[in-house]
Amino acid sequence: MGRSQRRHLLIGALFLALALVAAACGDDTTETTAPTTTTAGGSSETTTATTTATTTATTVNEEPIVVGGSLALTGFLGPTAAIHKVAGDLFVEQLNAAGGLLGRPVTWDVRDDESASDQAAALYERLISEEGVDLIMGPYGTGAITAAMAVAEREGFVFPHHTASLTYAYTYACHFPTWPTGVETNITNPNQVYDALEASGNPPETIAFVLSEFPGTQYIGYGPPNSDAGGAVSEAEKRGWDVVAEINYPLGTSDWAPIAAQVAQEDPDFIYMGAIGVDANGLLAALDAIGYAPRGHFYQWPAPGPLLGAPNAEGAFSVSTFEPHPPFTDDPNAAAIAQAFSDAASAAGLPYTLFEAQASVSWVAWEVLVAGVEGSGSLEHDEICDYLINNPIDTILGTIDFDPAQQNYYGDLSMIKQIQDGEWTVVFPPDSAKPGTAPNL
Repeated sequence: MGRSQRRHLLIGALFLALALVAAACGDDTTETTAPTTTTAGGSSETTTATTTATTTATTVNEEPIVVGGSLALTGFLGPTAAIHKVAGDLFVEQLNAAGGLLGRPVTWDVRDDESASDQAAALYERLISEEGVDLIMGPYGTGAITAAMAVAEREGFVFPHHTASLTYAYTYACHFPTWPTGVETNITNPNQVYDALEASGNPPETIAFVLSEFPGTQYIGYGPPNSDAGGAVSEAEKRGWDVVAEINYPLGTSDWAPIAAQVAQEDPDFIYMGAIGVDANGLLAALDAIGYAPRGHFYQWPAPGPLLGAPNAEGAFSVSTFEPHPPFTDDPNAAAIAQAFSDAASAAGLPYTLFEAQASVSWVAWEVLVAGVEGSGSLEHDEICDYLINNPIDTILGTIDFDPAQQNYYGDLSMIKQIQDGEWTVVFPPDSAKPGTAPNL
């Protein structure tokens, strides 16, 4: 039995024991709401610190460890950030049920950055400098993560994060990404999509690119700035495909009609959309309004639930890191986490309740933070950072070895999935793939 399995069994045993104690003595569960604060823009906000912490014999007289952070609880990134909120809440709940961290309960003080990078930076500055949080967890979205990372580096805080893709830009030694893309995601990510199309036996001859001006999607589309490394566009051209359109659109686009008209006029065999949130829904609705259905289409980071209900979504491709079925759920712990998340997401009213790409990397970010604290036995950030760099970390996605020479990015677990019969189904690589088997992982 491996180290990870032994630890998960121990946590399960602790959880069962605590449940029996709670049944006999009653629960003492608290939920803390932070006081109203003023945002950087001058508006007031009431911030909820999620603390569904069951008091135990080991934590009853201990001050909580506070993990600060932000998420896009409102704004254009909200539909996807909601997944990370449910995942984080559930992780903290289970962590506290198993005895907390270093024998102390954990509170997650998560605040709304409103999908704005500058707001995220201001919130992390406040959480660290004014609120005095012990640890931090990264926000959702490349822009917010990049802004928050600058604050973490300035303050010397360990910075786990889950979805940032500007791999070339992150030189902070103590940032720990869990998005398993490898350091050259601008090359590997689109080529996995293209390999899947080639494997179908009917690859496209013409392709149109519709790319958000979001930093991560621009990087995957074109590669790093001031570099000839290239990205999805140039990699398609290398395969001899005719790029018939390159349409870049601003964040927060709501009028998709002009873009849809241009795509329909070019009538490509395949649409590659650097989409985030519900961008895919906007484009598909606009295409449907003019009677045009894509023959093939890919969406980079869509909100997975809403896309299932979009018009003409059948056959749409996206990427994934984990799917709630074998072989990924062959590990009983992974299966239990997937089911617990599904239950929590359903209770929270999310339109999509499966534990997959977004939820899995969010969960792993928390696993990394806990491993660093427990492994170092400390809340000192230099000690946590040193431990994470120098020790393999067991996670539900496999074992991570953070390599500073690779900007701490690891692996390349992304799979290609497709909407088939109204559900997401992994289509590439084949079902024999499983966590922990990717190159360089």
